[in-house]
Amino acid sequence: MSDKIIAAPENWTCPTCNVAVATAFCSSCGERPVGARELTVHGLTTLVYKAFSPVDGRLLRSFLALIAAPGRLTAAFQQGLRKPFVGPFQLFLMTNVLFFAVQSVSTLRIFTQPLTYRLHGQPGSEFGQTLVDARLAATGKTLAEYAPVFDQAVATNAKSLIGLMVPLLALLLPLVFWRRHRPLAVHVVFSLHFYTFLLILFCVPLIAIAINTLLGGPPDLKDTAYDAMSIGLLLSCAAYLYLAIAPVYGTRGVARIAQTLILTTAVVGIFMIYRFILLPITLYTT
Repeated sequence: MSDKIIAAPENWTCPTCNVAVATAFCSSCGERPVGARELTVHGLTTLVYKAFSPVDGRLLRSFLALIAAPGRLTAAFQQGLRKPFVGPFQLFLMTNVLFFAVQSVSTLRIFTQPLTYRLHGQPGSEFGQTLVDARLAATGKTLAEYAPVFDQAVATNAKSLIGLMVPLLALLLPLVFWRRHRPLAVHVVFSLHFYTFLLILFCVPLIAIAINTLLGGPPDLKDTAYDAMSIGLLLSCAAYLYLAIAPVYGTRGVARIAQTLILTTAVVGIFMIYRFILLPITLYTT
């Protein structure tokens, strides 16, 4: 048996209750005595580390699971495993902030294309031109006067409305996996995790273009590599969906391949619809 004697804590006065306490914690409010080291820079650094390290650990673990094990986060949510990971809504919002921060330093625009590009460089530009002409006639402005207003507003709208893609995919999932009888919340979380992955994936070409610009590379890289990047992003999305639907929905074989093709096609359609509806929304709110 050890001869070491554990000393009783010295009496101290609880600053909250203003009473004398002889235990390590105040029995009324849970307050504890402040150690001398806590009032030093070292103590303050320790408190900051303790405050943020659990969040950082969960965030890193969530990102690693999202990228390295598609479907794991949604499956964990379905099983009730919450503590090890950041919640799906928080993860999506943080990634949204990251994506638009990266896009701000890159010349490549994925959702925030200027008005001139929308009228000449994307599908449906003829219809878009009709909408713009009607809006210019209503405001009495020229295209040159209105374009800067639109470009600034569409950047704001793209950030705040990007979540619209989530329910569109979430409503499709019960139709694709109608035999699996998953709760609606699982479909929403799966959609949130997928679009979180997609935003991370979009950061790759954005960073590549930013580095190319910083190093003085060819200015037309984003134009010459656009098709290759589009194909790479499409294949990556298809691979993610193929891997993710197995742990969440339990699909196998030919059905899994067919469901992946359906979802990939739907994701492309939702992406194009979202990019286009930013035009009328921004037109009629500026």
